[in-house]
Amino acid sequence: MLVTVFAPEKGVIEAVTPPYRSFKVANDMLMALGKDPLFEVEYAGLSGYVSANDGEYTIKTDRLLQDVGKTDLLIIPPVYGDIVDGIRINSEAIPHIRQLYANGCSVASLCLGAFLLAETGLLEGKKCSTHWAYLDEFRSRYPGIEVVDGAIITEVENIYSSGGASSLWNLILYLIEKFSDRETAVLISKNFALDIGRSSQAVFTVFKGQKRHADEEIIKVQDYIEKNYTEKMTIYELANIVNSGRRTFERRFRQATNNTPLEYIQRVRIEAAKRFFEASRKNVSEVMFDVGYTDTRAFRITFKKVTGLTPVEYRNKYARFAAEV
Repeated sequence: MLVTVFAPEKGVIEAVTPPYRSFKVANDMLMALGKDPLFEVEYAGLSGYVSANDGEYTIKTDRLLQDVGKTDLLIIPPVYGDIVDGIRINSEAIPHIRQLYANGCSVASLCLGAFLLAETGLLEGKKCSTHWAYLDEFRSRYPGIEVVDGAIITEVENIYSSGGASSLWNLILYLIEKFSDRETAVLISKNFALDIGRSSQAVFTVFKGQKRHADEEIIKVQDYIEKNYTEKMTIYELANIVNSGRRTFERRFRQATNNTPLEYIQRVRIEAAKRFFEASRKNVSEVMFDVGYTDTRAFRITFKKVTGLTPVEYRNKYARFAAEV
């Protein structure tokens, strides 16, 4: 099986080298298990020598992307720095990626590599994952693509994508397991001390409010929620801020933020709770009341839905670090 790792111009070196190295190590693991190596791994780029990060590294490619007529798996890492500029300087790769997929190649994007993949049109009408901090920007740029909030891995029609940053390792392990076997993937996860079972990036998400839209009145409501999240508030009260009926307001709010007003209130409150757990020694009940909840069960269920962890699990995971600092 031929695995081609596209080395984009100004690629993120921390994302370019892991798939290359991992599939190489997979061969070593397979041979250690008495099996035949499965993968031939190569770098392909728009030039023979590709600059990575801010010019800190140079990657020697095995061949030009335009010369890759057929491969089994093409991996697209993210570009370092400005996304729009990264797309521009790698635009020559877009038709080649499209053609390889048409020729039967599976395609996988790592983290923000989803932006370059989206430019090919291959994701139109499909689902994908990307870094949690860029969901709004991705949705705004590619409204025809359903980006899955919190997903570590998304797979649809031989197209794979991963969530943010270190989530790329989960996709790499997933692909190694898919194209070889579970035993090899587990050995690699142990070799690199990786969590093979992680399925969500929600625990790492920092909610900043979805304000990359043009509805100024809805932004007023968002600001009001963020300043008064500890208080009880109804949809009718929020609708009155913009002199709107409930149904019209709810439709406008969801269209602008991709959340219902209730979901937005919950996200703001849970983000505040996360900060309390990280920076104080308050117990769960104290934090619950501080962020506007009075029902322990509702708080626990909502917290786990948003973060993937219970309040106690989150506090135990992050509070000690905050205290030590």
